[in-house]
Amino acid sequence: MSLSPDIVHALVTGEHGDPFSVLGPHLGPAGAVTVRAFLPEARRAAVVTADTGAPAHPLKPLHPAGLWEGRLPDGAPGLAPLRYRLRVTGADGSVRDIEDPYRFPPTLSNYDLHLLGEGTHYRVYDKLGAHPARLDGVDGVIFAVWAPNARRVSVVGDWNGWDGRRHPMRLHPANGIWELFVPAVAEGARYKFEILSRSGAPLALKADPYAVCFEPDEPRTASVVYDLSGYEWKDTEWMAGRGKRQALSRPMSIYEVHLGSWRRAPEEGGRFLSYRELADQLADHATEMGFTHVELLPVMEHPFYGSWGYQTIGYYAPTRRFGEPKDFMAFVDRLHQRGIGVILDWVPAHFPQDAHGLTYFDGSHLYEHADPRLREHPDWGTRVFNFGRLEVANFLIGNALYWLDRYHVDGLRVDAVASMIYLDYSRKPGEWLPNPFGGRENLDAIAFVKRLNEVVYGLHPDVVMVAEESTSWPGVSRPVHLGGLGFGLKWNMGWMHDVLEYMRHEPIHRKYHHNQLTFGMLYAWTENFLLPLSHDEVVYGKGSLLRKMPGDEWQRFANLRLLYAFMWGYPGKKLLFMGGELAQSDEWDHERSLDWHLLEAGPHHQGVKRLVADLNRLYRAEPALHELDAEPEGFRWMDCSDSEQSVVSFVRFGRDPRSLVLCMCNFTPVPRRGYRVGVPRAGWWAEVVNTDSALYGGSDVGNGGGLRSEPVPWHGQPHSVLLTLPPLGGLLLRYTDP
Repeated sequence: MSLSPDIVHALVTGEHGDPFSVLGPHLGPAGAVTVRAFLPEARRAAVVTADTGAPAHPLKPLHPAGLWEGRLPDGAPGLAPLRYRLRVTGADGSVRDIEDPYRFPPTLSNYDLHLLGEGTHYRVYDKLGAHPARLDGVDGVIFAVWAPNARRVSVVGDWNGWDGRRHPMRLHPANGIWELFVPAVAEGARYKFEILSRSGAPLALKADPYAVCFEPDEPRTASVVYDLSGYEWKDTEWMAGRGKRQALSRPMSIYEVHLGSWRRAPEEGGRFLSYRELADQLADHATEMGFTHVELLPVMEHPFYGSWGYQTIGYYAPTRRFGEPKDFMAFVDRLHQRGIGVILDWVPAHFPQDAHGLTYFDGSHLYEHADPRLREHPDWGTRVFNFGRLEVANFLIGNALYWLDRYHVDGLRVDAVASMIYLDYSRKPGEWLPNPFGGRENLDAIAFVKRLNEVVYGLHPDVVMVAEESTSWPGVSRPVHLGGLGFGLKWNMGWMHDVLEYMRHEPIHRKYHHNQLTFGMLYAWTENFLLPLSHDEVVYGKGSLLRKMPGDEWQRFANLRLLYAFMWGYPGKKLLFMGGELAQSDEWDHERSLDWHLLEAGPHHQGVKRLVADLNRLYRAEPALHELDAEPEGFRWMDCSDSEQSVVSFVRFGRDPRSLVLCMCNFTPVPRRGYRVGVPRAGWWAEVVNTDSALYGGSDVGNGGGLRSEPVPWHGQPHSVLLTLPPLGGLLLRYTDP
C-alpha cells in the first residue's frame, strides 16, 4: 500500500485536511504517475487519458469505502498538464466517465490571495462564493470560502449526496481560504460548506457567505449555484444622469417599501407578487405619487420573514420569496427606465445566530467577537461583526459594492449606525468593554464606516450613502478628510421624534410644546438631513400616522395633512413609509398588503393621497424647496415664536432670488383671519398648496388662490401679506414677480 493507514482512514472518514496531497495525479520515482480517487459509488474504476487510442488504466481499491489508486504505464503524459477522466462502473453495472476535480490547479492567483489577506479585494465577490467557470475545456463551478480555523472544508450538494468525504477543498494556509473546482456542477445546484473545525466543535453545515442565490422554499438554508452574467441592462440613460439626479441640490422624495406587504395577490390566497410584477406596479404608483426614489426594506435573504430582512443571512443574495436574482435586476432596471431611483436598506450592524449562517462559522468566532461584551446585540439577540478584522471588513465593503455593481442600485441606507459606533449601545454598566483609551467609542467600527464610505464614493461618486444614526455624533454626513464619517445624508431622527410628539398633543395644549416644532433649526445645518417618517413609527403598537393624530375623524385627517405640509416645506430630503400616502388606518402588518380599499371609503383617504402627490410635484418643481436644503441661506423664519396661536411661518429660498416659497402652518382648529406675516419681496404670492382644500377633504378655508403683498414692514421684512390661515391647515405660497 502506497499510503499509510492513518492517511487512508482520514480520507475515508472525511478528516483529511489536505486532499490535493493525496488525491489526483502525483509524480513518483522515475517520472511515474499515480492517480488516486475517492469514489464510494464505484464497483470498478479506471483512468482514461486524453489519448483516445490508449486503453483505460484500471485502478485498484485501497479501501472498501471507495478509495482507489493506480499507476499509469510508462510513457503516459506527465503532470503539466495531465488530462484524463475517471471511468466509473457503478453497482448496477452502469459505466460513466467523470472529471477528477483533483487534477485541476488552484484558481486563485497570488495577487488575489494577497488582496484577500489584507482585506482590500473590494470585488471579493468575484473570487469567493460559487462561480460557474470553464477550466481546461471543462464546465463546472469554482467554490471558495474563508475558514481559517477549519481542519477540513468540503463543498456538499445535490451532486454528491451531501457527502463531505467527496469534495474536500484545497487550503491556502497563508490566509485560510479554501477553494475547489468541481466539474459538471450546473446552475441551480444546491450546496453548502461542511466544516470540520480544529476547535473540536461539531461538524457544521454552513450556507455560503457569498452565495448570490438561495433555495426558493423553506427553510431557505441551502445556497444555490447561479450565474449572474448575461442580463442585458436597459437603464443606460438613468445611469449616465444619476449623479446629477442625486446631487444634494436636487429633490429627493423617498417611498419606503416592504415588498412582501406593499401589495399582494388576494385572488390567489394573498401570495407575494414577484419582482417583475412589483416592478411596473410600484413604478406606476411611485410615478403617480411623484416620488423620486423607492427605498426597500432589506431584500437580502433572511430565513425569518418577520424580521423584515433585518436579520440577514444571505448578504449577497436577493430573497427568493419574490423571484431569482435576475428578476431583481429586472426590477431595478424597470424602475430606472421609469425615472425612479432604488435605495436598499443595508444591515452591517449585526447578523442572526441561525446555525447555517455566519455565527461560529468555522468553529471559532470568525465574523463576530469572541468576548460576549463585544459580541452580542442585546436588543435583537444577534451578533456584532468584528469590524477590526480585515477579512470581515472586506466582506462588508465588498457587499456594499456588490449591490452597486451588480444590481445598479443607487444608494444604501445603513441601518443602526449608532449601535455600531458606540460600545455601550443598549448595554448596562459591566456589559460592555471600553476601547483602549477607556472610551465608549467603537474605534474599529468608526474606522470601518469611514473606509466604507471612502471606497464607495471613490468608486461610485454618483450614489448616495444614508446613515440611520440616532445620536448627536458630529459630522455623520461630512467627508472623512474633514473628520466626518463620510455619509451623504443622515436621517433626522430628532426632528421626527419631536414633531410626532408635538402632533400627538391636543391642539389646545400645543402652545406649551411649541419648541418641539422649532428646536430642530438649532442644529439643522450640522448635517445633510433626510426627514424620515419610516416603518419604525407605525409598528409595535405605535399605531399608524393617522392614529397618532388627536381629535375626531375630521381633525385626525386635517392634522395628518398639516404634518405633511410642514414636512415638505421644512429643509431636508423626504422619506415616507408606504401606507402614509393612503392615510392607513391600522398600523403596518407585514403579513398582509396595504389597505388599498381605503381609497374607496370616502374623500379623506383619497384626499391625503392627492395631497402627497401634489406636495411631491411642487417639491420637485420648485427650486426653493430643495436647492439649498443643506445650506442656511435656503431658510429663514418669519415667525417661530407665535406659540400662543400655535402658528409657524418661514420662507424657503432658491439660488435665484425670485425663487421663494412661504410656508404657513396653523396647528389649531381655529381659522386665523387677518393674520399678517412678513415676506422678503413685493409681488403676488400664489397659494399653490392649501391642505384644507376640498380637493384634499378639507373645509376649503383659504385665500382664493393667492394674494398680493403690501408695503407694510413686518417680521423684519420690507413687505407682508394678510392671510387667512385655515384650521389645522398648512399653506405653501409661491412668489411671482409683480
